[in-house]
Amino acid sequence: MNHLTYNETMRVCLCFLALVCALGAADKLPSETIRGKLIVREGKPTVIETAEGRQIQVDGDAPTHKVLNDARVSGFDVQARGHFTGPDRFQVDPQHTHALLVRDHGSLKMITYWCDVCSIRAYAPGPCVCCQKETTLELRDPDDIQ
Repeated sequence: MNHLTYNETMRVCLCFLALVCALGAADKLPSETIRGKLIVREGKPTVIETAEGRQIQVDGDAPTHKVLNDARVSGFDVQARGHFTGPDRFQVDPQHTHALLVRDHGSLKMITYWCDVCSIRAYAPGPCVCCQKETTLELRDPDDIQ
C-alpha cells in the first residue's frame, strides 16, 4: 500500500484548496452599474435606455424579473448593479442585494409593494400573501428597510 508523507499530503491539500478557490472565483463576475430609463413593454423584453440612447435588455432573479415586468415602474430613471451577459444584455444582481433602485425626486429609492389592508411589505409585485388584494407600488429609502 502506498502512503503519502506529511509534506506530500499537505501539497495535495493545498492544490485542492487552490482549485476550489479558483472555481469559486470563476462564478463571481465583477459588478457594474448601469443607469437610464426603464422601459417596460408588453410582449417585449424590458430595457434600460441609457443617456446615450443605447437600449440594454435587463433581467434578474425571479423577484427582480417580476419587478422588471411591472408596468408601474416603466419610465423611471433606474440604477441597476449586475453584469453584462452579452453586448446589450444585463443581469441584475439578486434582489436581496438591493441592486435595482429608481430615482424619485432626486433620491435613489427601493422598489417595494405594500398591502394597506394587512400592512405587509413585499419586494415583488403581486397579490398580498395574506388577503390576496393587489399590492401597491411604494418607493422607499434604501436605509429604511423593514
